[in-house]
Amino acid sequence: MINFKELASEYKTPLYVYDLDYMSAQYQKLKEAFKAKKSILAYAVKANSNLSVVKHFATLGAGADCVSIGEVRRAFLAGIPKYKIIFSGVGKSDDEIREAIQKDILYINVESEAELARVNLIAKELDSTCRISIRVNPNIDPKTHPYISTGLHDNKFGVDLNSAKRMYIFANNSEHLDPVGIHFHIGSQLTQLQPIRESAEIVADLVRSLQKINIELKFFDIGGGIGVKYDDETTIKPYDYAQAILGTLTALDLTVICEPGRFLTANAGYFLTKVLYEKQNGDKKFVVVDGAMNDLLRPALYGAYHKIEAITESTSEPRAVDVVGPVCESGDFFAKNYLLPELQHNDLLVIHSAGSYGFGMGSNYNTRGRSAEVAVQNGEVKLIRRRESFEDLVALELEFLED
Repeated sequence: MINFKELASEYKTPLYVYDLDYMSAQYQKLKEAFKAKKSILAYAVKANSNLSVVKHFATLGAGADCVSIGEVRRAFLAGIPKYKIIFSGVGKSDDEIREAIQKDILYINVESEAELARVNLIAKELDSTCRISIRVNPNIDPKTHPYISTGLHDNKFGVDLNSAKRMYIFANNSEHLDPVGIHFHIGSQLTQLQPIRESAEIVADLVRSLQKINIELKFFDIGGGIGVKYDDETTIKPYDYAQAILGTLTALDLTVICEPGRFLTANAGYFLTKVLYEKQNGDKKFVVVDGAMNDLLRPALYGAYHKIEAITESTSEPRAVDVVGPVCESGDFFAKNYLLPELQHNDLLVIHSAGSYGFGMGSNYNTRGRSAEVAVQNGEVKLIRRRESFEDLVALELEFLED
């Protein structure tokens, strides 16, 4: 058991806490599920990009799915080998493409015909050959929040089947492109298996059609997105997830690449925040805490639910309150009409399922320094990112300050 009170006392609040043992267990569940076929689990760095977290997955044998050249650099720093690093994302700059080619990573996931033309031109300028995969948009409704849906034609990601086939033919005929993979990712926080299976069937059929014109791929990249339990969601078992994918790959000799992020880290993370005071406005009761939307944005951005646990000596009956932060926005809340007992100054709230898209989506809005991060492994606690100071926040501005 993690002693949250001790951690809050030693490292202060707001504070992120990560359970690395939980992350290891989740990784092994997914790796075991795909054992029937060659596979690479490429950790989605965007979920939690702390170098110590990425390094932890590197020690387990993971690759890295990156969506910026900064994330690619993080993967290298954390010790992930270049042949397990993938560079995805819908808007790569020329400089990012150039660096990815020079770093000789496994492949670049290409998201449009225009991008493929840029990759080809830059590889030619470098007198190099770039391994590529093409992100296919199967136009399947993932049944998830519209902000994290990525597999419909209304979304900005990937290309349709006909465009993909044209792109593979172009790449196959180019001296500077090597088409080695195919990729799809229909969304995040997926809790239904059927859209995943349907998407895999569509993409596997495209692979077979490419084989008929002598375009042989090596990697079948299924993206990530397997959902986790925040509240009362029915989640997909890793074995069932793997079987749904593998069942579509009959007679195809492909290495499966899976890009888990949230599944590995979400429920391994906790956000600790202290109560400042309670406030009553008419019939409305607020619990004001020292954490804010700049620390954990998901509730304000998505209306996302996070379980909140109160560590308090209070024995009062729970009542409906809004848990809010100090930021000057009405959207600065962690929960609305949430049942909590009467709370006192310095009581601790533990916000669960904060290991994914928590710290990484943070900001310095209202000139607030971002939280510290600590990791717990085998009962040992270590600081993996110090709290930002005011001096950190102004360091890039001071030299330009006029007298």
